[in-house]
Amino acid sequence: MIIGRVKEKNELMAAYASEYSEFVAIYGRRRIGKTFLVRETFDYRFTFEHSGLAESNLRTQLRAFRDSLVEAGMAKCKIPETWMDAFALLRQLIKQSGDKKKTVFIDEVPWMDTPRSGFVSALEFFWNSFCAARRDVLLIICGSATSWITNKVLRNHGGLHNRVTYRLPLQPFTLHECELFMQSRHINLSRYDLLELYMVMGGVPFYWSMVNRGESVAQCVDRLVFAPDGKLAGEFNELYDSLFKTPDDYIDVVVTLGNNGGGMTRQQLVNACHMDGNGKTTRILDDLQQCGFIKRVTSAGLKNQAVFLLIDNFTLFYLKFVRANNVGDPDFWTHSYLSATHNAWTGLAFERVCFQHVQQIKQALGIAGVRTNVYTWRTGPAAGHRGAQIDMLIDRADNMVNICEMKFSKQDYVLERDEAMSLANKAERFLEGPGRGKSLNITLVTVNGLKHTGYWSNIHQVVTANDLFKE
Repeated sequence: MIIGRVKEKNELMAAYASEYSEFVAIYGRRRIGKTFLVRETFDYRFTFEHSGLAESNLRTQLRAFRDSLVEAGMAKCKIPETWMDAFALLRQLIKQSGDKKKTVFIDEVPWMDTPRSGFVSALEFFWNSFCAARRDVLLIICGSATSWITNKVLRNHGGLHNRVTYRLPLQPFTLHECELFMQSRHINLSRYDLLELYMVMGGVPFYWSMVNRGESVAQCVDRLVFAPDGKLAGEFNELYDSLFKTPDDYIDVVVTLGNNGGGMTRQQLVNACHMDGNGKTTRILDDLQQCGFIKRVTSAGLKNQAVFLLIDNFTLFYLKFVRANNVGDPDFWTHSYLSATHNAWTGLAFERVCFQHVQQIKQALGIAGVRTNVYTWRTGPAAGHRGAQIDMLIDRADNMVNICEMKFSKQDYVLERDEAMSLANKAERFLEGPGRGKSLNITLVTVNGLKHTGYWSNIHQVVTANDLFKE
């Protein structure tokens, strides 16, 4: 059963129902559920289905493709010599098929493009000379190496330029979808526990599929990540290896961002990672954004200035705890659960979850229909005033700005004097700069709400975890 993915499923069905041939590209990070979505949508019925092989040479790829053709009903034939030969056989299979719509699903396409194999040219010829000349072919390509699909297909300047008719970037589950997924598996966790698991694993369905009934969050994380045979113990390296041909360049960027929770500008990243600042840097940053690992957030008042934030939950967790777990403690998370390090991590991780649920925050504030821009902002000390940093600003078309203060707390949050003074300084400094002439709304985003004590009246609106779990 598919949880969520309503828009993507509808688009796939629209492509299937089209009176013309359609070319669909589905992409997204490893474990996000791309293959499951396609198979479930079409009830595992295809005219032809094939999956590329990881780390295999051209001959092995072509043999596997031939075997898939035979399994789909083609008479036994020789292993093709080239991809042009292989797609010629596929054309023959399609011609002899009695299916009303010839649905061709090729999974893990990037793996098929081995060095000097001519795969992209053969795919281009197959679509332009055969599929596009018919009305009854639905070609679906899929892959975890988002950068390959983006650069080789979606941004192709040759024969595949603008040929893809449906682009489906598959995003991680929201909190709402993760809750539905757990309910479908009869796992009853509180929203506080679901939120903390999300802060560790993000919205990757495969990770959530390994949660067991009856486990606490700490037990689950220890079993999956810190146990010697944990199913996610080696996930970090496998994840980046599967997505990028030169993973070390990408890991350098995410590690650097992981050490700078407030984000970094492009130039700061270039300097810290010793990059050359040319097109390769742009490609690395674009690829990481396409895969959902980092987020580019504009700085308020600076049109051409932005900071990059590490937004991937699992990467944040891995860099903070798994890399640092030199003692090899299989119960590391249980033993760290009440530590100061754990508490510091929850603050940053919760901020990232809020950035992943801006639409839910807007809905809770009653501004879902208002045109907005989300910014970050910082300024240094000046004229006797302290410096100030605002991690999330929601700048609204109705001349109001929400200054969002994000605080993770298991109990109702208490706004103490020091924090109230800090908020007042942020508001004052912002109004002196890019917020001049705007009305301010001081917004607290927290887990359970705001306790009416201390300086609570300084907060104008409160968004809780229940709001983040909305659809």
